[in-house]
Amino acid sequence: MEDRRQLLLDTFNYRFATKRFDASKKISEADFNTILETGRLSPSSLGFEPWQFVVIQDPAIRAALKPMSWGAQGQLDTASHFVVILERKNVRPENNYVQHLLRDVKHMDETMIQQMSEKTTSFQDKNLNLYESERALWDWASKQTYIALGNMMTSAAFLGIDSCPIEGFQYDEVAELLSEKGIIDDENFAPSVMVAFGYREEDPKREKTRQTQSEVVKWV
Repeated sequence: MEDRRQLLLDTFNYRFATKRFDASKKISEADFNTILETGRLSPSSLGFEPWQFVVIQDPAIRAALKPMSWGAQGQLDTASHFVVILERKNVRPENNYVQHLLRDVKHMDETMIQQMSEKTTSFQDKNLNLYESERALWDWASKQTYIALGNMMTSAAFLGIDSCPIEGFQYDEVAELLSEKGIIDDENFAPSVMVAFGYREEDPKREKTRQTQSEVVKWV
């Protein structure tokens, strides 16, 4: 058990935000599929999985993203794999996607679907106030994508693969570009976050720094 604990901590200490990758090194298909699977298998609020993972390998599309992605300049040129994680819009119980999920994926009967829909409406409206604006519902769905993002980066580090999460881009412009190229359906999806994967060009120049556990954990 001690070895497993140390392996887990070593994985977290290994990961850092890689700004440039060794472009000559490519992630194997098996390893990257494993990373994608850890995203797909990630938990989400109500189990609604409000995400889609767009893997952008086309050099022309990466080049088109550069002018509107100031935080991904080095990564777009050098990453083995580059992913835009989308969040699903309007994730309400009456949404066709949610109904499909409950009926065709979770295999609920009509009684269970009705109960789940009522509980979801109450939860989203009364507990979280998500119906106050489109932005509130968008933010809630976007939060879920970050769970998958974290799991994907941790699993990559476990495999000895580097990564970098990226929020530094013009969201509306990226959405418009991907929509114009027929990559996303902007009626139902919007960009949430980007993440690049590959093998580091060089090691970090300083050790990882974080606040101490006593500064961030409170026991009551």
